[in-house]
Amino acid sequence: MNASVEAGTTAEVRWSYLLPICLVATLGGLLFGYDTAVISGAIEFLTARFGLTAAMKGWASGCVLIGCAAGVLIVGPLSDRFGRRRALFLSALMFLVSSIGTSLPRDVSMFIAFRFVGGVGIGIASMSTPMYIAEIAPAHLRGRLVSVNQLAIVTGIFIVYFVNYFIARGGDLAWNEAVGWRWMFAAGAVPAIVFLALLVRIPESPRWLVEMKREAEARSVLERVSGPAFAGAEIASIRDSLAREKGGWRDLFSAALVAPLALGILLAVLQQVTGINVFLYFGATIFKSLGSSAGVDAGMLQQIVIGAANALFTLIAIAVVDRWGRRPLMFVGAAGMGLSLIVMGVAAQSGTAESMWMLLFILSYIACFALSVGPVTWVILSEIYPTAVRGRALGLATFCLWMADFAVTFTFPIMDDKDSWFVQQYHHAFPFYIYAFFCLVLLVVMRFVPETKGRTLEEIERGWRRI
Repeated sequence: MNASVEAGTTAEVRWSYLLPICLVATLGGLLFGYDTAVISGAIEFLTARFGLTAAMKGWASGCVLIGCAAGVLIVGPLSDRFGRRRALFLSALMFLVSSIGTSLPRDVSMFIAFRFVGGVGIGIASMSTPMYIAEIAPAHLRGRLVSVNQLAIVTGIFIVYFVNYFIARGGDLAWNEAVGWRWMFAAGAVPAIVFLALLVRIPESPRWLVEMKREAEARSVLERVSGPAFAGAEIASIRDSLAREKGGWRDLFSAALVAPLALGILLAVLQQVTGINVFLYFGATIFKSLGSSAGVDAGMLQQIVIGAANALFTLIAIAVVDRWGRRPLMFVGAAGMGLSLIVMGVAAQSGTAESMWMLLFILSYIACFALSVGPVTWVILSEIYPTAVRGRALGLATFCLWMADFAVTFTFPIMDDKDSWFVQQYHHAFPFYIYAFFCLVLLVVMRFVPETKGRTLEEIERGWRRI
């Protein structure tokens, strides 16, 4: 699509049609955030209820991420063959089954099994939602609309912190260890049912429809998004792109796609190994381990503050990502995250990490992540792959993201255990130094990532072919 057509259709975007579609799709992101972060309020109660060791605590927290990795392996070929909307429907079913199952386990093995099921749903949603939005949104709005999915994720996290807090206040410690944590998981069934009900009202991705030779349906969707001129130009651009490509695994690993594939995987992994989910899953544990005198209630309130900062700065990112560009946000954010982590590490190692100061350092880190690495990574991943292999490519990158998340989630309780060598030598600072190092690696990798602001998906694809 040429720039003049895109510019000419800017004023014609029909928000009354486009925005509800994107908001329904992002409910998958909200459930993604809820399901991953619900463990933050439940993990200490689960540990006491089932007598978990540090390693089992990491496994109970991280098993969901193995499910996430399995989910993206399933959904890549599935979404390419059956469509993005059906993939989202499958994820909603998985969320519902997991919410019910994790609230009723008799032992930790049963809990882990249903957390794995929920992880499959998260994995499906984590790639299907941004891909769906990227394929229906005009280029000049794509960054902001895909970033709304990240806002939905952090909103889900924020909501579950409140849910955990109010449930925990419903009884004493014994009640929470026996019953309270079950209600934390069961509450996720409500948004899962809402998501299922609303999905039946959204259309299929127009890019997928063109690939399936259903151009009349695709044209109808695109005309309702931004008018006939936009629809005609977009379909012509998609058709031209698909005519030059095949969509198999062999094509994905071809020499022409080495650069976008490698950069996408690196960005996905680095989004996680810079440590974000340690603070989202184990925030209360961190405050406790650093000697805070705050009880369960105060620890959960601090998590709410973290969730609020995450949501606020994600909103800012949405407002500026299509004006400032992807690269400037990533450079500023990664640098700020690294500096915040180093300060946290020094404070923890020196024994000066009082609760309020550590909370401020964590908020600085969260703000930098939410402004950049959190939403912008998903925007870039949804943009840089050709249409015909986008499902497989995004699936592979997201698989690597979840495996990196599992590695961080599983190893943090081991490194942070009071009897571990890491704590004896570094006084809870070691993980912060590791995550800061990966922030530096991210800065290096971003030097090789092209700016995608304001470019159509097909223009981005042609740019890779010229390399």
